[in-house]
Amino acid sequence: MTEIQHHLTEDLIAAYAAGTLGHAFSVVVAAHLSLCDECRSQLEAHEHLGGAVLEDLTQETVSVGLKSAVLAGIDLPAPPEPTRITRSGIYPSAIMTALKGRPPKWKPVGGGIRQCIIEQGAEGSLRLLYIPPGRAVPDHGHGGLELTLVLQGSFHDASGAFKAGDVEVATEDVQHVPIAGEGIACICLAASDAPLRFRGWLPRLLQPMFRI
Repeated sequence: MTEIQHHLTEDLIAAYAAGTLGHAFSVVVAAHLSLCDECRSQLEAHEHLGGAVLEDLTQETVSVGLKSAVLAGIDLPAPPEPTRITRSGIYPSAIMTALKGRPPKWKPVGGGIRQCIIEQGAEGSLRLLYIPPGRAVPDHGHGGLELTLVLQGSFHDASGAFKAGDVEVATEDVQHVPIAGEGIACICLAASDAPLRFRGWLPRLLQPMFRI
């Protein structure tokens, strides 16, 4: 793993620590945290701060019924530990968990680019992208937030070069043409909370079909 140059923002780490980040973004954040000592240290600081806040909260009296239910549950057998899905190749455990332990199922989207949609719903989407060396993703902007974590290879755009472990935080004011680096294919994990805004008519025409 090369030295990571592009990190998560403080707001994203704080939201992840507080449990208020959407699931798709949380997978990207968790995967990056598993690769980045710097961001992991920031997360630990936020978690310690959250623990200190909880300790300072005023104690609340619980009802008799709740107390009895908790005490009765102590003697119940513990539920079985869920099977922990571990890292596989370039995919951290957070991604493998989202994939339910199975390898990605790639589907072509044109120009040699492939994708694997992990989840898609009202809150946004989570997908893996495979971009052959030197290939470009069509010029596009964003209707909201997009996080892109590089897992293999690299890509570059107007904001810089992103290598394995780097994460690009793209907001509504970002318009770019990501181009995969030479050598090996760029594989990345992308989460977004709104559809992309393509400039070209052909990508816009195909957008509903490819659910981008």
